[in-house]
Amino acid sequence: MRVVVRSDGISLKELSAAVSLAHSTVSGIVDRLAKRGMIERRADTVDRRINRIFPTAVVKEFVRHRIAALQRRPLEMALERVSPSERAAIGSAIQKLREILEQGDPGAGVEAP
Repeated sequence: MRVVVRSDGISLKELSAAVSLAHSTVSGIVDRLAKRGMIERRADTVDRRINRIFPTAVVKEFVRHRIAALQRRPLEMALERVSPSERAAIGSAIQKLREILEQGDPGAGVEAP
C-alpha cells in the first residue's frame, strides 16, 4: 500500500516489480483491496490499455494523518522514559547524524581497493 500511496498512479507491472512479487499475486491483492474500497483502477491517460492503481481518498487521509502518529508513538514513549540529559544527548546525536547525511557520501564514485 505504501508504494501505491507514494506513486501518482502505478501500473500492475510496476507495482509487482516494486514489491518483488509475482504479477498474479499482486493482481489478486489489488482485486481484494479494490473490493474493499481501498484502491481504485483507472485507465492510463496516455495508453488506455493500461490501468493505473490509485489509493482512495480514505486511504490517503489515513496514511497522511494516522500512520505518522502511529510511527511516532513508540519513539515518544521511549523518550518519556529517559532523563532530560539523556534526551539532550540523543537529540545531539540525531542532529549530528542529520548533518552527516546531508553532506552526502564523500566516498561515492571511489572504487574500493
